[in-house]
Order: sequence, then structure tokens, then C-alpha cells
Amino acid sequence: MNQPNENRNEDLFGEVIHAYTRAQAIQDGELIDVTTTAQEAGFKYPVAVTRNLWGAWIEPNEKAKSYGQDFKGRLWDVLWLLRVAIRRGGGGEHITYQVLFQNGPGNRSRQTVTLWAICGPGDDGEPVITIMLPEDY
Repeated sequence: MNQPNENRNEDLFGEVIHAYTRAQAIQDGELIDVTTTAQEAGFKYPVAVTRNLWGAWIEPNEKAKSYGQDFKGRLWDVLWLLRVAIRRGGGGEHITYQVLFQNGPGNRSRQTVTLWAICGPGDDGEPVITIMLPEDY
């Protein structure tokens, strides 16, 4: 007799002791909810970025700020380039794409960064997108 997946998982692993939800990760600051900006960029699902990605690349350092970089523009680039990757046929639950960040004057201050976007179930099974650096997985 077939049992629902939850029952089979509980039989294998036992009762869940603790679950760390997406909502808790956002509340704790491990994920930054960027859904409002993502909706402006055309996303239909909630979108969050990892704290590591935000601190390392989306929030510009002082030198980058002095050359006109701000988090709004960088976040827009991260989201827009994900949209481009999706449109180019990057379907599925995991997409790898690259973003070029400018950290000062000239070409030597540019750095291409590989990002991952994962579409998976949220706290209630709804589709959500999380954008991260590969090491954040």
C-alpha cells in the first residue's frame, strides 16, 4: 500500500525536530526579500537574495559608491540579467548566470560574478526564487 511521501520520510528519518522556514530566514536577515523590485522587473514569484550576495556585491563598497554605484542599480542588474537568462532558455529549477559589477573607474575595476538562482517551494509549497553565490548553497 502506497503511503504519502510525508509518512515515508517520517518513517525513514523520524519526526521533524526543527524546520528553519524562509520567513524566519528573512526575519533573521539571512535572506533579503527583494520581491517588490523583482515585480518591477517582471517576476511573478517572491524573490530573495542571500545575505552574503547582498553584502559582497549588491551593496557597493565606498570606492564603488564614489563612482556612482548604488544598491538599487546593482540589484536591478542582478534581477534583469536573471530575466535574460530565463528567457534564453534557462528553464528548470536552477539557473547559473553572470553579472558584471563595476567597483571603481576603468576596466580593471570590473568583475564578473557567477550567480545561482533556484526556484523551489516556499514555506507553504508556493514557488519562490532565491538568488545566491554558489558558495551560499
